Amino acid sequence: MIDSKTVVSQVQELQVIIHDLLLEGAYPNGPPLPAVGGGEGVGVIHSVGSAVKDFSLGDLVIRAPYIPGAWQTYMVEKESFWHKIDKGTPIEYASTVSVNPVSALRMLNEFVTLKPGDSIVQNGATSMVGQCVIQLARVRGIHSINIIRDNPGSDEVKEKLIKLGADKVFTESELDAVKHIKALLGDTPQPILGLNCVGGNGATLVIKFLKQGGTMVTYGGMSREPVTVSTSNFIFKDITLKGFWLQEWKLDQTKYREWIDYLLDLVRAGKLKYEMELLPFNDFHKALEKAMGKHGSQKKQVLIF
Repeated sequence: MIDSKTVVSQVQELQVIIHDLLLEGAYPNGPPLPAVGGGEGVGVIHSVGSAVKDFSLGDLVIRAPYIPGAWQTYMVEKESFWHKIDKGTPIEYASTVSVNPVSALRMLNEFVTLKPGDSIVQNGATSMVGQCVIQLARVRGIHSINIIRDNPGSDEVKEKLIKLGADKVFTESELDAVKHIKALLGDTPQPILGLNCVGGNGATLVIKFLKQGGTMVTYGGMSREPVTVSTSNFIFKDITLKGFWLQEWKLDQTKYREWIDYLLDLVRAGKLKYEMELLPFNDFHKALEKAMGKHGSQKKQVLIF
């Protein structure tokens, strides 16, 4: 039974999150089965109840705040669940803004107070979060130091990240060969914030860059190796380690919608972009192959329904 305050959205496009740890069963609080997968998507209003005032047929909407279960053709929810967005928004960005870009924004805002001229350091710089961090930092006048893995084509990757706004980009092997990392910074201030989505040696390299009293935030572990911190970094550098998980990190509905609007404003202004590959749903097997290949794909795979 659809009541008078219900809005029905027909999903137009959904992001494929193949390495979704929730689907892999790696998250501690997975939904009870059977469950619908997917954490992001954008839809067009298909039908509204008689008491709905703020939505009309054809409006472009996403669910806000973040709620899982987006991989379905039609979704029926109370109007309070939906957030209307500008129809001028590229649909592929509307469908992918809710998790990775929001995570990048929040991590830059909520752990340390960053001012123009400050620096941050991150590994996993080619990921969607990494690309967003670079550009969001640039908008605020914050320097970014970026660490990438030693994969084929690393010089080309460096050029791409610098065009996005990265100040410095290093491969892990380049940093492993250097004893005094400060010498690589030049005039760039030592970072007070580090972001880690790799773990293992990648996390160690982030910590090496941090200044006295710096903070490293871990939001992923792509290497599946633990974060190991030397005793000296705790005693002599007073390093702080924090964790971030979007679904559980002080998720406020009003603020979430503000973050979405801010990010999509940047998209429409040409100040925020990231690599994606759009494929029709019938080609989902190709998206799977690209996302789950040996090295994965730098481009986020997006299915069009």
